[in-house]
Amino acid sequence: MNLRARKTWINVALVAPPLAWTLLFMFVPYAIMFTYSFYTKKFPTFVPDFQFGNYLALFEDIQYRQVFLRTLKIASIVSFVSLVLAYPVACCLVFKVASQRLRMAIYLSVIVPLWVSYLLRAYTWKTILGSQGVLNSFLVWTGMLDQPTDLLLYNQFSMVLTLVHIFIPFMFMPIYTSLEKIPRNLIDASKDLGVGRAWTFLRVTLPLSLPGIMAGFTFTFCLSFGDFVAPFLVGGPDGFMIANIVQSQFGTALNWPLGSAISIAILVIVLTVISISDRFERSGRIDLG
Repeated sequence: MNLRARKTWINVALVAPPLAWTLLFMFVPYAIMFTYSFYTKKFPTFVPDFQFGNYLALFEDIQYRQVFLRTLKIASIVSFVSLVLAYPVACCLVFKVASQRLRMAIYLSVIVPLWVSYLLRAYTWKTILGSQGVLNSFLVWTGMLDQPTDLLLYNQFSMVLTLVHIFIPFMFMPIYTSLEKIPRNLIDASKDLGVGRAWTFLRVTLPLSLPGIMAGFTFTFCLSFGDFVAPFLVGGPDGFMIANIVQSQFGTALNWPLGSAISIAILVIVLTVISISDRFERSGRIDLG
């Protein structure tokens, strides 16, 4: 066996395991789910059938449309709030903190919640916002409330607050990385030319950090859009999201065909967001180049 053939077999051996893993645990399940989406539910189970009734139900039933729109709204708000909170912190950390140790300590303090259980973080906000929680107790103790209120929990406000706390590290990390890669000589050149801080930020820092913003927004949006645990714990009826519909269809309702159709719709939306984000990022790189 010559050297070229040996390198080819080595490359095949390296690529085959992850490729087989991806096919077996990603594409095969999606293919099965896509097939089930054309089935028909016939009590107590479902039968093979080639029909589009499950997909038509997503457009014809107003409840599904409302839940989809609510999910899009909540995921968009969570992404926007995370961006507003994460960008100034990342910007200050990169450009204002000179000490490498202090910078790393602050960076770790932002991402350390990722090491804590998801359920624990969600339950923490349920404990804080509950009628007998920390915030209600503080408001009653200060005299701002006469008695505990239930308005802080089981609504879209508590949903957004919890999801921002859970997913903001996914917004912070790519923004921090993109800001850290900006050449300092470009900012110094802008200052030497007499450009103010605001215009330097708008013309240099912000455009060069757009790839990180797009990556962070995509991560946060997609993760929020597919979340079903936080709505169950702190959302209530007003915070019911589309992933909870999928959970109920595969669980209580035992309507796998409809659950599969909703799952495919979620997958299409997520892939669309990723594609749009990738296109904006590529166009931004071309413009900057």
